[in-house]
Amino acid sequence: MVNQIKTIKNILEDVENDRELSETDGVRLLSQTDETIIEEIRQIADKLRQKQVGNTVTYIINRNINFTNICEQHCNFCAFRRDAGDDGAFWLNTEQIIQKATDAVKKGATEICMQGGLNPEAKIRGSSLQYYQQLIISLKQTFPTLHIHAFSPQEIQFIAREDKISYAEVIMALKKAGLGSMPGTAAEVLDDQVRRIICPEKINSQTWLEIVSLAHSLGLYTTSTLLSGHIETPQQQIHHLSQLRHLQKIAIENNYPAKITEFIILPFVGKDAPLALRNRVKREQPSLKDTLLLTAVSRIFLGKWIPNHQPSWVKLGLNGATEALRWGCNDIGGTLMEEHITTMAGAMGGTCMKVETLQQAIASLQRPYEQRSTLYERVNYPRTSLRYVRGF
Repeated sequence: MVNQIKTIKNILEDVENDRELSETDGVRLLSQTDETIIEEIRQIADKLRQKQVGNTVTYIINRNINFTNICEQHCNFCAFRRDAGDDGAFWLNTEQIIQKATDAVKKGATEICMQGGLNPEAKIRGSSLQYYQQLIISLKQTFPTLHIHAFSPQEIQFIAREDKISYAEVIMALKKAGLGSMPGTAAEVLDDQVRRIICPEKINSQTWLEIVSLAHSLGLYTTSTLLSGHIETPQQQIHHLSQLRHLQKIAIENNYPAKITEFIILPFVGKDAPLALRNRVKREQPSLKDTLLLTAVSRIFLGKWIPNHQPSWVKLGLNGATEALRWGCNDIGGTLMEEHITTMAGAMGGTCMKVETLQQAIASLQRPYEQRSTLYERVNYPRTSLRYVRGF
């Protein structure tokens, strides 16, 4: 036990000296069960967060719009998807989407996050690309300054496949229509052994990485995510982080016009997930303890390359997300206003958060808060009792 503690302490000392962790280092940290060591990991992650991005916690006023749950795929973790004609299947028209955006803008939203199922019928004159372009164009015509954060790498691949065009053509056409950035969802775990079990019909790891890197090279920012707490191992979690870190290095070292803006852990919610995976995981709600350790190790492992980290209050609940701010996170996410994908899986965190509620949660930690844009630019200067404003 003495040698193990010394080894872990040496790893943490290396972190404090700005040495980048190896995957072996990351797995050792993530495999700890000793509460004293875990607290040391938390403290190091918290210090690193303050060193990299300061003490201010950011948030965004946004609305999530899932425009359809009709999907050709059958992911084993997804309780959201439906076949056309099923009870609960929906497909919003343009007027409904504009109305949701209008309601959001009235509440101060600066971003619309938009994703949906892979619906083969979503076409205009036989073109899937035209359908997705029109979603963006309709929103931008109504709200020219609204940031559209939409369409995962899986959706990019789907459009390209349906229209028999390249990923680059899809990305450039959507960007020209007004797309501001892409969510880094559909990553799940970037390990094809895991993907063959939980999402066998989805793109493989290499395709996800290819599309995200291509988006960066073409000037489109993305986020990054990890679906955790199901069948993956610590080794697979750390390898996922390693691939994200490498992806960001490529963008920065090649001077791409865009890169990854943030990293988000999305803990698996099993309550109403499909039976096959639910029976394997045997846990209805995420483990906060496991998620917090992963949060801290992610901050340490990703280091300077991806400095913005966000928990999911939808999956962890607001109290869990607030606690994650002590484990390396510097952003508490968005107001969302509605959320269907995780909620339909049985998440208990809710679907909407008031700005004042987010601010109160942050203030409970004696930390200042600040509203941000999608790309982590300052939006305004909310008053805080701590009289501190983070510089970007």
